Amino acid sequence: MKWNMRMKILAVCVCCTLIALVMQTFLFQRASAKLISRQSKNESYHTLENMQNEIYTFIKNIESNMIEIYNNREFLSALKSGENVEDIRKKYYRLAYTIAAEEFQTSDGVVALYLYNSDNEIISTYRRAVTPRHNYPKDIYEDSELYNANVVTEYMASDDTSMLISSYYNVHRKRDIARFGLKIYDNTNLSDKVGYIICDIDSKVIEKIMKKYVTNDEMYIWLQPTGDRQAYAIGTLEEENRFYHDMISQYILLGDIEGTEDFSDNSRVFFRVSQDKYNLNACSIMPQSALEENQRVLSRNLVFIALSMGALMSVLYFYVTRSLTSPLERLMQTINKIRAGATELRADYQAKDEIGMLAMEFNNMLDEVEALIGQQYEDKLLLNKAEYKALQAQINPHFLYNTLDTMSSIASIQNCETVSNLCQSLSNIFRYSLDMKHPYVTVAKEIGHLKNYIYVMNVRMREEIKYIFEIGEDVLQDTVPRISIQPLVENALNHGLKNKHGEKYIRIKAEKKRGILRISVEDNGTGMDAEKMNARLHDNDVSVIEEGNSIGLLNINARLKMAYGAEYGIYIESLVGQGTTVVMRVPVIQEEIADGKENV
Repeated sequence: MKWNMRMKILAVCVCCTLIALVMQTFLFQRASAKLISRQSKNESYHTLENMQNEIYTFIKNIESNMIEIYNNREFLSALKSGENVEDIRKKYYRLAYTIAAEEFQTSDGVVALYLYNSDNEIISTYRRAVTPRHNYPKDIYEDSELYNANVVTEYMASDDTSMLISSYYNVHRKRDIARFGLKIYDNTNLSDKVGYIICDIDSKVIEKIMKKYVTNDEMYIWLQPTGDRQAYAIGTLEEENRFYHDMISQYILLGDIEGTEDFSDNSRVFFRVSQDKYNLNACSIMPQSALEENQRVLSRNLVFIALSMGALMSVLYFYVTRSLTSPLERLMQTINKIRAGATELRADYQAKDEIGMLAMEFNNMLDEVEALIGQQYEDKLLLNKAEYKALQAQINPHFLYNTLDTMSSIASIQNCETVSNLCQSLSNIFRYSLDMKHPYVTVAKEIGHLKNYIYVMNVRMREEIKYIFEIGEDVLQDTVPRISIQPLVENALNHGLKNKHGEKYIRIKAEKKRGILRISVEDNGTGMDAEKMNARLHDNDVSVIEEGNSIGLLNINARLKMAYGAEYGIYIESLVGQGTTVVMRVPVIQEEIADGKENV
């Protein structure tokens, strides 16, 4: 392959860019590997600290609720007096239930609560549920080894005044249960222990807290009090790290906290964060490779950048070389783009030569064509507006003729207030219908016009039809074309309910959602062939309307599409014999916006 000058320039630029990026990647890896690893360790340690802080807040809340036992002075006095344990049990057998119900929230996850005297004799027990799956001991000492009660016995025998944190494995739930213990002292002598309270918590509550701080799929976190078993764990523990985890857990069980500091090496990292007040260690073990993931991601990103820069250099090369080619090629590109639809483009070559003159005449020709297209568009708008007003003017006569006939009949029979009201309603209808200066009105005004129409029709039809309005307050100031709802009701009267026997109703409903105003008129009449009618509405053949005498749904549909666009208009939902719902869809436009539209 013969290399021309352009290809040589491209090869030199791409090679220089790639070499620079490869060198930067190599130097960065050497200089920043330790820094990234140290930052990752610090981040993991701080994550564990934040988790401990949230767990501390939770434990503090549990302790506060347990301390409320001191408010029951009668119970404390009974423990202090050394009453017979059976008598105390009979008197306070529901005290554990009362404390669990009144002092703890459901979100605290209390599954069991026990009250003991100083001789480790159970006084009162609360268990949240007693089922084969949710089963908790009546007394933690009924199987001391199974329920890890020996830790509680040692705690009571010690001088430790802080709250006990422990756990046991519930074979029925097949999960660890967190345990909190608090000594009860004589108020008059704080060195005299008269009993203690044990609160067992569902570990799901603690699990919910811990899950928020698992930042890596390979991270394994567990909680373990010093001198006790592991309370709860979450995360993934790889088989190669299980031996080290077991050793660390054994050190903590034996109380040798300092012995856990030497378990980090080149293949794994161990973190431990203890709480100052409560005897609880938060531990984490994770592979060293997980901490180095950021470095690997960064290296991959640098490689990606190098490849992207090479591609970008290629693109820039072709762009620059093509920008230096002949003016005729640029003119041809502009012509192709204009042909593709970018009609606003013009030739930008301004040199005073033959091609420059050609570009100028080409631009002049485009300007003249665009002016002609604009004039044609304005002429079409005027024609559409004229067709719109012509369609709108078709709506009124038939209704007015029928109403005048009705008024004449009533006037010949009786001279009463009904005729006066009928005349007033008809006057309002005349005034509203003949106001052609404002083709758009608010829903509130359109509903007012509809109610005048309904009054007239109720007089004609002796109120045999029930009208139901479901108009939301939020749509009253939205606009619709004038006289667009009343013909829908008229259609329901003339076609839906005309041959209907029995109870008749029409429901008018207006609501808006996602920028669409939806107005529906529902009747319980004889129904119609909705599929056939919807096809006619979709075709929207204005010539059919002009040739006939249609003042109904086709007319309204044509007006809506002409006013708002083809995606709006009317559609019908109907089943023969079960009624019809005519739905009008228009965009949500406020009154002031519609006024501006009229003046355009």
